[in-house]
Amino acid sequence: MIHTHFLGVLDWGILILYFIILIGIGIWASLKRKKGSNLFLAERSLRWHHIGFSMWGTNVGPSMLIASASAGFTTGIVSGNFAWYAFVFIALLAFVFAPRYLGTRITTLPEFMGRRFGESTRNILAWYTIITILISWLALTLFAGGILIRQIFDIPMWQSSILLLLIAAFFTMAGGLKAVAYTNVFQMLLLIFVSSTLTIAGIYKVGGVPALVEAIPADYWNLFRPNTDTDFPWLPIVLGYPIMGVWFWCTDQSMVQPVLAAKNLKEGQLGANFTGWLKILDVPLYILPGVICLALYPGLENPDAAYMTMVTNLFPTGMVGLVLAVLVAALVSTIGSALNALSTVFTMDIYAKKINPLATHKVIIKIGRIVTLVGALISILITIAIDSIQGLNLFNVFQSVLGFIAPPMAAVFLFGIFWKTTTTRAANAALTFGTVFSIGVGILYLWVFPADIFDAWPHFMLLSFYIFICISTGMVIISLLDRNPEGNPLRIEKITEKTSKLVISVWALLAIVMIGLYIYFNGN
Repeated sequence: MIHTHFLGVLDWGILILYFIILIGIGIWASLKRKKGSNLFLAERSLRWHHIGFSMWGTNVGPSMLIASASAGFTTGIVSGNFAWYAFVFIALLAFVFAPRYLGTRITTLPEFMGRRFGESTRNILAWYTIITILISWLALTLFAGGILIRQIFDIPMWQSSILLLLIAAFFTMAGGLKAVAYTNVFQMLLLIFVSSTLTIAGIYKVGGVPALVEAIPADYWNLFRPNTDTDFPWLPIVLGYPIMGVWFWCTDQSMVQPVLAAKNLKEGQLGANFTGWLKILDVPLYILPGVICLALYPGLENPDAAYMTMVTNLFPTGMVGLVLAVLVAALVSTIGSALNALSTVFTMDIYAKKINPLATHKVIIKIGRIVTLVGALISILITIAIDSIQGLNLFNVFQSVLGFIAPPMAAVFLFGIFWKTTTTRAANAALTFGTVFSIGVGILYLWVFPADIFDAWPHFMLLSFYIFICISTGMVIISLLDRNPEGNPLRIEKITEKTSKLVISVWALLAIVMIGLYIYFNGN
């Protein structure tokens, strides 16, 4: 791992220049925001490239860079399923969810479910979303980034967290989603440049693509592995990932918010499509460096060090500083998007709806900024608590944690849109009792009877699928037995704008490319 004494004058200069540019973009974006305009949805003005880079940027973090390279080092490209399989659910967002989200002119996803099932569902979902953002987006991202910053600059976790939050909160409070979106474009372009340079330098060092293929086990290039594989069997991926995919790409406020801010449906659908193309880059930019590291440094004891081992051995002075800038960029991008989503949900679904329905726009903006600060402080406390846990590798359990968060949300949104008979009681039962059941199974799986000791557990992704089936069955039974359904089912307006031929064409092209990639990388 890099330490400050490895950084040259040029490295420090690049880091400082990066922060100056980043702050400049944030100020420029905040000045462009019209006075009195919507802080949360960027005046519904985002174009396709802002949406694509924002969604991809929210999805990218240092933990993803480091953990993906580690996965590449130990198992090859099979973990690329988490990136490439996602295009199916991003398409679901574009063609099924986005027309309904934009048609109802909602600001938050709890508001959308409130239209479908009533205020009780909206309240439950608002608090559910806030807690999810605080833990899965802010605290875990800060923890991952805090480890990185602490190891580089040798400062405590709480100081690392405050430093990262100050930068991200600045953009969120000053310019709202527009500032976050504009900085994401700059940061993701920088990320693509640095990571692609690292991959190309690594392939050159190995001796070219044929030499790399020769140096790596043949099964490292397969996306699907036998069901006997303990880490990535194909059936749990095929059945289990869709549950996480629907939740993550279609119903999570942090991910979907850029689409809610689209200028129109066409821009939203093109932005989602652009995200799908960017996800293709996850394998060559994040996973392949780990595969290359195995070819160059097979004796590396800690796979988690694969990414930084490549950086320190292949990059000259100056480029190391640029890599650190990229890692911080990824952190700021994710944290900024999460803070904006947190502020939006609390302000619009709880404060303006329940606490002070007569609040003026000026007051709502003020509350949004206060919530950003409060959310940042709470996330620091959660991060410090996570840091105090001994012996728990949170990077390894992160995907499984998501697998236990996803089933209730995925079930409620899918049934809410696709089955008119679904009742409010069924939705609320899924969000309350279903969540307790899902999280409870997760606690048993991860801590009480850990899967690495008790072999009776199925793969966590298959377990996520089973939980989804149980919750869905419960929703069907409750809906059919509910003699007094509450609310007005399907108070949801679908946008009248037709899907353009350009949107259909680019999505068809993406589908062809993705199917081709899966066929090519399962030839052995």
